[in-house]
Amino acid sequence: MEVGHDRDEPMRTALVTGGARGLGAATAERLRADGIRAITLDIAGEADILVDITDEGALTAAAAEVGAIDILVNSAGIVGPSQPLTRTATADWRQVFEVNVLGVVATMRAFIPGMVERGWGRVVNFASMAGKDGNPNMSIYSASKAAVIALTKSAGKELATTGVLVNAIAPAVIATPMNAGTDPDALAHITSLIPMKRIGRPEEVAELVAFLTSDRVSFSTGAVYDISGGRATY
Repeated sequence: MEVGHDRDEPMRTALVTGGARGLGAATAERLRADGIRAITLDIAGEADILVDITDEGALTAAAAEVGAIDILVNSAGIVGPSQPLTRTATADWRQVFEVNVLGVVATMRAFIPGMVERGWGRVVNFASMAGKDGNPNMSIYSASKAAVIALTKSAGKELATTGVLVNAIAPAVIATPMNAGTDPDALAHITSLIPMKRIGRPEEVAELVAFLTSDRVSFSTGAVYDISGGRATY
């Protein structure tokens, strides 16, 4: 019998965007350990489905191919350029918001109706400490993740009586390929803000996601869960 799965219950299916690497890959691996069928979706790499979440036509086709899911984890995201606000370009804002915000909206629109129809679902959106605190020289990324937080709160309230719970997580710096490409000075600054004096590990984030996508959570929706080594407690 698979760990964490009752053979009297049907196997649940999860879709993890950005699932080819980093936090998405760690999350998919952790969910599979609980006996969940985890499907990874990414723009490139060794994902089960290769789709750009900003391409609504392709995403709609992928949703039809995947069929019913019980769990949606929105991990896909990009950092964008690290530079002072006054030097940012409109094109950069549009690119980051297309992925980090509109991409999340698109997947939620594609998969939540089915969850509501079946009366059970879990959605976890990846926000960031940047969306709470605002990182200097990272205005675009910070604003996009603040939007994810507000989106999660709004959707959580809308769906509160449907059996579908929508929550967000706000990681601090985690050892992922995405952060490996972040400006070194910006990375050093945000790492210095962590009271535990270390960066997080992908498996630590995945453990929190596994909790939030389970039946163990039943009275929490529209909430934001920090995983920041003590950086923020609000």
